[in-house]
Amino acid sequence: MPGLPRPGTRVSLRYRLPAGSVPPLNDVVGHLLDRDPVVRVRTKSGDIVEISPADVVTVRVLTDVPVKASQIRAVEHAAALAWPGLHREWLDGWLLRASDGHTHRGNSAVPLDITSNTAAVPAIRDWYARRGLTPWLALPDRLVRLPDSEIHLESIVMVRALTDAGAVDVAVSSRPDATWLAVYQREVPVDVLTAVVDGQVGFGRIDDAAVGRAAVTPAHDGTRWVGLSAVRVAEDRRRRGHARTLCAGLLTWGARSGATHAYVQVLADNDGAIALYESMGFTAQHRERYLDASKL
Repeated sequence: MPGLPRPGTRVSLRYRLPAGSVPPLNDVVGHLLDRDPVVRVRTKSGDIVEISPADVVTVRVLTDVPVKASQIRAVEHAAALAWPGLHREWLDGWLLRASDGHTHRGNSAVPLDITSNTAAVPAIRDWYARRGLTPWLALPDRLVRLPDSEIHLESIVMVRALTDAGAVDVAVSSRPDATWLAVYQREVPVDVLTAVVDGQVGFGRIDDAAVGRAAVTPAHDGTRWVGLSAVRVAEDRRRRGHARTLCAGLLTWGARSGATHAYVQVLADNDGAIALYESMGFTAQHRERYLDASKL
């Protein structure tokens, strides 16, 4: 049986029908619910298709909703400029970013041009080797196809329009202050946090309870996006609505700064964050996976 992705992934499965069936194979497209002991897929209409694992012939991972490659590229372009690292270089349609090892986003290569392909991988490996860094590839759905390899991290990219962003005000500054950094609790240098290309970055805070980062940057088509990241609520202040208020305030700041759309990149197994953003009007658009290019 081909390897199945984690539950929640949208897939296209080809599977065997009972002996004597004409045709002998069938296909189903939907979200994978279970892998064992029975493969269960929920289709767009809500039907549940159950398949024996031994009958699965092929598996293809799909974007979470039907989407054009240009739409994926637009979000990824804005997101790359919003977290560009300290050092960057364009190489055959890939944007290579390095930040002395701080964060995956700041130390990975992402394919952003329609000409991006696998031929650049050896040069990408060399670029990161010269800096003593792991050559992480940040691979969004559909943009580049590489041989199957171990996935290090997988994120869901969620998007929404800002036509009804509302007007929730929180304190937003251009640099993180000492309280912001204390709540964030990650050892990421300030120059990495504040780096942005062709845009502006803001650091939101609700007293010493919650913090988050927002960056407004353009896509390749000129659309301006606000991306939320580094959202954290102090452990003794959780379950009081601080994360929702903070994110709403950052979206307001983004809209006032010229953004018309918003995105978040959430680890695929962070069910709590995914539920929060869904309740705020975000929908899953595509997935992004980090692979180690040295293992390809």
